[in-house]
Amino acid sequence: QQPLLIDGFHYQRPPRRLPVVMNDSEVVRLLEATASLRDRALLETAYATGMRLGEVTRLLISDIDSERMTIRVEQGKGRKDRYVMLSQSLLETLRAYWRAYKPKKYLFPGDGGDRPLSVSAVQKALNKARDRAHIDKRVSFHTLRHTFATHLLEDGVSVRKIQTLLGHRSLETTARYTHLAQDYLNDTRSPLDRLRS
Repeated sequence: QQPLLIDGFHYQRPPRRLPVVMNDSEVVRLLEATASLRDRALLETAYATGMRLGEVTRLLISDIDSERMTIRVEQGKGRKDRYVMLSQSLLETLRAYWRAYKPKKYLFPGDGGDRPLSVSAVQKALNKARDRAHIDKRVSFHTLRHTFATHLLEDGVSVRKIQTLLGHRSLETTARYTHLAQDYLNDTRSPLDRLRS
């Protein structure tokens, strides 16, 4: 690997690692292992929309539009607004959560209700669910975003649509999910199998 040469200094490019992705069974187990309805709603929102951790915690009640079946993501990364889809399954979970917790401003409020839930509280909820679900992969909150994108790709959604949903500036960033999609591997025949057929 060639180092970068910048102003007389050599910088080694950092290795590019593919993100961890969960399979369907692992996602189900993770969601079922949540400790509370709030935690379930939180993790379901992340997986169903592909939003980043900070975007989920900053969601307002008013960002949920059940008529248009959309969620407004205000000032995501790069200070851009965007919309993501609101699935019927997620809507049902959010309605049950709202009836139980009655949040006023933020969808997932922290203590006192006037601030969003803290990042550490979200990570704690995820880690607890992961351990209870006996998932050995290095699963973080961002894994739900990677899994969302990969599963959409496997379902035939175009890379361009996924780019818009994720709020990626560059298509190249989104295109790396093609290396994670299972059909990319399963639809490709090994030359060894050709020799033995």
